[in-house]
Amino acid sequence: MNKNLELYIHTPFCVKKCDYCDFLSFPGDSRTQIQYVHALLQEIRFYGEQMGEYVVPAIYIGGGTPSWLDAELITAVMEQVFSSFHVQPDAEVTLECNPGTVTADKLAAYRKSGINRLSIGLQSVHNDELKDLGRIHTYEQFLKTYVLARNAGFSNINVDLISGLPRQTLEIFMDTLQQVVRLKPDHISCYTLIVEKGTPFYEKYKFDAVAQQAGIRTEILPNEDEMYRITKATQDILRNAGYEQYEISNFAKPGYACQHNIGYWIRENYLGMGLGAASLIENVRYSNTRELYEYMDLCGKLQFLPPEAFAGEQDSEQPQGDFFGSNLHVSADVISRKEQMEEFMFLGLRMNEGVRRDDFQRNFGVPIEAVYLEVLEKLKQQELLVMREGRISLTDRGMDLGNYVMSKFLF
Repeated sequence: MNKNLELYIHTPFCVKKCDYCDFLSFPGDSRTQIQYVHALLQEIRFYGEQMGEYVVPAIYIGGGTPSWLDAELITAVMEQVFSSFHVQPDAEVTLECNPGTVTADKLAAYRKSGINRLSIGLQSVHNDELKDLGRIHTYEQFLKTYVLARNAGFSNINVDLISGLPRQTLEIFMDTLQQVVRLKPDHISCYTLIVEKGTPFYEKYKFDAVAQQAGIRTEILPNEDEMYRITKATQDILRNAGYEQYEISNFAKPGYACQHNIGYWIRENYLGMGLGAASLIENVRYSNTRELYEYMDLCGKLQFLPPEAFAGEQDSEQPQGDFFGSNLHVSADVISRKEQMEEFMFLGLRMNEGVRRDDFQRNFGVPIEAVYLEVLEKLKQQELLVMREGRISLTDRGMDLGNYVMSKFLF
C-alpha cells in the first residue's frame, strides 16, 4: 500500500520583507530567481526518482512571495512535480500570493499548470495598518487581486488576516473581518501577531510584546483582555457566516479545510524542497541549508548520505525507512517515540476534532490512557478536555487556554 507524502516547495524571494516577518525570505533579481528555480527543479527531480512508493495528496508553494516570480518559472516547477511524483488526480495544490504581484495572465497560467487553490496575504483592510506592517500593497490592490482570481476560475481561495496589531482595537479588527466575510472567500486564516526577535517589529515593540506575554499593561499592542475579546468575536462572526473553525487559527466553508495544514497537524509525511525547507519523513525531521548559493551549488551534485553522516544529529532510536538524508540537509533528527507521542497530542489537539484514541493505539501500540491517563483525567476535571465517540478534543475553555493544555502533554 502506497503512503502519502505531502510536498512543500519554498520560494524565498520577496519584493520587500515585511517588518514583522521572520521567515526565510529576501529580495532577488530575475537572474537569481531563474538560477534558483533551475536548482529547485534538480532537487524535485532527484527526490522524485527516489520516492516512487509515495502518493502526493497535497502540494503547497510558499515563500517568500511565489507569485512575484514569472509565471513561466512557476509553470516549470509544476511540470517537474507532476512528472516526478505520483500526484493524486484530486490533489490540493496551493500557491501563496500577495496583492499587486499577479495579473490575469499569471492566474491563467497557474490554473493551466494544475494549481487549484490560492492563499492571498491580505492581513488588514486598513491601509495605515498595512503600511505599519511593511506590506507593499493596499486594500484596493487586494480587492483587484481577489476579483482577478475569481474571474480566472479559482473556486478555492484563502485570505490571511493578522489580529493584535499595534493600536488595534476590537472594532478595528472586526471591520477588517466583516469586510473580508462579505467577499465570501472559501477559507480564512486568522493569525495573532507574534513579535519575533530579529525583526524591525521587535525593535519597535519589544517592551510591549514582553508585557503582553506577561499579562500586564501594554502601551501600543492590544492587551491580553482585548486579544481575548478579538478571538471570541472572530469565532462568533465567522460561525454565523457559515465558516467552521477546524483549527485554532483556521476557518473554512464546509469542504474547504486546507488539506496541507491538516496533514501537518496529523503528522503526515511531508517533503520540503527549496532553500531552508523542512521535511518529516518516517519520523525523521530534516532541514535544508539556508545558504542560497550553497543550495544552488549542491543541487547540481545531489546524493543521499548514510545515517552515520548525521551522527551528531540523532538519538539512540533508529530511522524506520530506507530514506535518510541528502547532502542538502544540514540536520536529520530521528524523533523518539516519546517525542512522537507529544507531537501527536499537541498538534492533533489544535484541531477542533481533536485526536482519535484508535489512531494513538495504532501508531504506538498502547492505549492513550496507558501514557496520559493522569493528564487526561486532570484536564477533564478542569473542563479543558472532552472525551466522546473515541475522540479527545479541547472544550471552548480549553481552546482559550490551549498553550497551557498542550504543555501538559510534554513529558
